[in-house]
Amino acid sequence: MWPNAKLIVSSFFEFAQCNQMSKRPFEEIKLSDYHYDLPPERIAQTPLNERDAAKLLVYRQGQVQHSQFRAVSDYLNSDYTVFFNDTKVIPARLFFRRGPTGQEGALIEILLLNPLEPSSLLEKAMTSERYCVWNCMVGNLKKWKDEEILIARLPIGLLKAKIEQREEQTVRFEWEGGQIWSDVLAALGAMPLPPYIKRAANEHDNTQYQTVYNRHAGAVAAPTAGLHFTERVLQNFQKKNITTDFLTLHVSAGTFQPLKASYLPDHAMHSEQIVVYRSNLERLLGGKRVLAVGTTAMRTLESLFWYGNNLCENPSAPFFVEKLQAYQTTKTATTQQAFEAVLKRMDTLKTDVLVGETEIFIFPSYRFQVCKALITNFHLPSTTLVLLVAAFIGKDWRMVYDAAMQNDYRFLSFGDSSLLMPI
Repeated sequence: MWPNAKLIVSSFFEFAQCNQMSKRPFEEIKLSDYHYDLPPERIAQTPLNERDAAKLLVYRQGQVQHSQFRAVSDYLNSDYTVFFNDTKVIPARLFFRRGPTGQEGALIEILLLNPLEPSSLLEKAMTSERYCVWNCMVGNLKKWKDEEILIARLPIGLLKAKIEQREEQTVRFEWEGGQIWSDVLAALGAMPLPPYIKRAANEHDNTQYQTVYNRHAGAVAAPTAGLHFTERVLQNFQKKNITTDFLTLHVSAGTFQPLKASYLPDHAMHSEQIVVYRSNLERLLGGKRVLAVGTTAMRTLESLFWYGNNLCENPSAPFFVEKLQAYQTTKTATTQQAFEAVLKRMDTLKTDVLVGETEIFIFPSYRFQVCKALITNFHLPSTTLVLLVAAFIGKDWRMVYDAAMQNDYRFLSFGDSSLLMPI
């Protein structure tokens, strides 16, 4: 099971002592302050034919200018290391029909969230044979009886699904034919397009809802900031001696979860699996300015600092960053000390790869420890992603979104992009 974060919330946090933040009660953060009007027609329903033809809004130290994404390297230089999230979206949406043949009954839709058996590690789960158990979101759950087995036909054999725990929406899958789970999903699954995409997934989405550098399968949503990158853009980075590196955060469906809690810290952040490599630490210790491609890469990098901070206090600390840790834990390490502690942990474990979990919740009052620049799309109003952008560039987030609206930018996953450079 995923680790359970210990939620310890008080009305006031001494930000001057914890993470060097100014004193500010969470009650002062009003979700309504992060709302904006997004007409449905501004939500891009399909990708552009050319990924790097998207518009690019460049925000630098309070000023906004407009460009095209294929020119993004013009705004960067060799002082930067650019971190990409190389997760790969899996065809995580499965459709079953009730009844003995799996063809005539009510439609049951299953969205895979995270694996439980035979491994909670996503890459291992994708190679499981004969069976697996996943936490899921189940559509039409009321019509699926506890002991009822749903079936779907594979090219060889059958796929069977049965509820193991209704409340947690845990589903057990078993199949025939000697295939691994990734082959089963390739045969029967559909791409899990976001709920604001008001159309069915098609074959075109199998490639267009993936980054060109995707590598490690396990996400149920794309790291959409990376969808604009092409080989041409990456080659331009190389020509300018802009360092690039890849880490992994397997994006969960929690990224689409609306904010409903009246008290912001009560919002349930889904835990997401992250994978970091020795090369990531070595690059981070290289002293260059860090640019995160996407909010997922940013959350991974910031989580890595807090994990290293924990290791400075406890060299065997588990690799798990709790939702509010950054607001509750005293910062005792510099970024260099934190990353050196993670490297030391790798040495102790005799590994070049660490797998962990993060629930990190970044909202205004967060003090960034690692990232100096961010490439990201334009997000839904009053969401955790808008809060993250507002935390990064302050009140200018509204100026950025107003400029995008006034200049006919396309919004959300298949929309246009921004390069945010507050300092």
